[in-house]
Parts: sequence; structure tokens; C-alpha cells
Amino acid sequence: MLLTDFDYDLPEELIAQTPVEPRNASRLMVLDPGQETIEHHHFYDLKKFLTPGDTLIFNDTRVMPARLIGHREPSGGRVEVFLLRRLNGDTWETLVKPGKKAQVGNVIRFGDELACTVTDHTDFGGRIVKFQYQGIFEEILDRLGETPLPPYIHEKLADKERYQTVYCREEGSAAAPTAGLHFTKEQMQELKDMGVNLGFLTLHVGLGTFRPVNVDNIEDHVMHKEYYCITDETAKLIMATKAAGHRVIAVGTTSIRTLEAAAAAKGQITGKSGWTGIFIYPGYEFKIVDAIITNFHLPKSTLIMLISAFAGREFVLKAYKKAVEERYRFFSFGDAMFCSGQQSPEKRKKELQALEHLHDND
Repeated sequence: MLLTDFDYDLPEELIAQTPVEPRNASRLMVLDPGQETIEHHHFYDLKKFLTPGDTLIFNDTRVMPARLIGHREPSGGRVEVFLLRRLNGDTWETLVKPGKKAQVGNVIRFGDELACTVTDHTDFGGRIVKFQYQGIFEEILDRLGETPLPPYIHEKLADKERYQTVYCREEGSAAAPTAGLHFTKEQMQELKDMGVNLGFLTLHVGLGTFRPVNVDNIEDHVMHKEYYCITDETAKLIMATKAAGHRVIAVGTTSIRTLEAAAAAKGQITGKSGWTGIFIYPGYEFKIVDAIITNFHLPKSTLIMLISAFAGREFVLKAYKKAVEERYRFFSFGDAMFCSGQQSPEKRKKELQALEHLHDND
């Protein structure tokens, strides 16, 4: 399968720069992959497509103030350090810009109370650094760090909490699980009152999820690993939902990846934690997820490949073309999509065979 199979044309002006207010006023494209129908609604209409007994699974990770601006000693050159994940103690995996100015042994200082030393390089072009400070690291980071926004967002965010979900609680992400940004506390309570279950898991989003795919054959792509945790309580809720014949609906691609990485078998999951580098693309057979809520994703990204695996590549690209025509807003602060079910196994097989035949003749 080729990277170009997941490309589409997107006018730059459709990339959302600011979020809509209130959160659930965003538009909602509703897809039925079985019938291949597309409907246009708003996110506050979501309840129309849910039934009592369905379970929504949210990623409750919180974005760290992970962007630090410092200066390299002794030259004073400006350096940006982006925290990806804590390896142990005060040692972190980071991205540093400009990278050539951050070699092993270099010291970067962030004011009087925080500094770091570059100790190693990573396989993905990042840096391992060790921090030096007096006091509590998290408090210093909260004072000095900035909440990072994706590079395609150029507007400054007036309220930094707007890039957090209303239910976030476990700090550790380098980016927000953006499908959840559409939910308000009131809407979540309304869904709960109508009999929809709300379950939570944690996956700390790393930038590797959003890095460009730089290989022609997507099967050669390697995902960056991310930490996840599913509690016994959430696992039991999922199993009870399945047993009652209701849907497990993943809110966002991070929830999808976590559920599928933790699945023991088809329809089977237990509480567990660990690291996952799961890469889902067409041909994958889903074990847990029955429906999904997601945003519109970058062309040729691993995220659009995941959605294509669920709803069908041709149908997803058709929906994206329609979204462009209807002037939907794209990416992190953009509009949402609800896939009410997944593509049938028969249709999935035919589509894969057609794609393989096409490439065999290229």
C-alpha cells in the first residue's frame, strides 16, 4: 500500500486556526460505512446517533506545558526544547531546535531556576537531556513552559485551557487528543443521563503520532511508542457493553489505538498498562472498537490511514472531498466526524484486492 493512496487536496484556508465557541457548536459529519451515506449535523446533535447502553471511551490525558525556550551556554544562542516523555527521574526524551546547536555535553539554560544537559541522541533525531533545578520540577515547568500547539496553527490561543479537554486529568501528553475537544461538561452529563456510559483510559500522546510518513510503502513506517493505561474498571465496562450487544465508541484515534493495542482477542480486553507502537492501516481487523468520533486529519498521515482501515479508504476519501466542498474546518480545532459503524469484511477484502491489483499493474 502506497503513501499516495491516502492523499487528498486541502485548501489551506480550511485549516482551523481558532476553536469555535461553545465547544460543541462545531459541525459533525455522520458516516455510515455500511450504507455509505454521509449526513451533515452539529456536534450537539451527537445524542441522536447514540442509544442507551452505548459506551463512549475518552482519553483523559492532559497536555504538558512541554515547550521550553532557553539559551545555549556559553554562546547565548536561542534554543527550543520540546519535552516528549520522561525516561526516568530528571532524564527526558526531547526534540530540540535547532538540533545542530544541541550536541552531547551542551548545556541549555531556561532562566535562573532550570537548566539541562544534552546526554545523547535518539533514533528519531531527538535528544536525551537531563534537567538540573532547585525545587519541584512540575511547578517550575508550569511557570516556564508553554502549552504546545500544532505547527499548522499560527494564531495565538487566548485561553490555553482551550487546547485541553474538559475531562483531562493525567498530565503527560505532548499534544491534545483533539476529538475530545468538542465535548462540554453539560453534553457529557446529558449523554450520561440518557443512559450512555462514559469510560476513560489514558494514552500520553507523543509527537511521533503526527510525524510525517517518509516512506513510499506505508508498511515500512515505524510508529513512535506511547505510554497507555486502561483500568480494570474501564475494561469491565467495555466487556459488559459488548455482552449486552451495545457499541464501544472510541473518542479519537488515541482511544482507538489504546483499545486495540490492549485487546487480548476479538471482543476481549482486561485492565493493563504499557507502551504501544501499534500502526493501524487498511487490512487491520478491529477487536474492540465498534464506532468512532474523530476530527479530519492531515493528508498522507497515519491518522487518516487508521480511519480508512475502519470505514474504508475510498469512502473516507469521498467523505473528505465532500468536507472540502462543504467548507468543513480541518485538524485540531476543526470539525468532527462520527463513523457509526465500520466497513463490512467483504467490502474491506474487495477494496484491498482492488488496490493490490492496481499497484501490481503500475
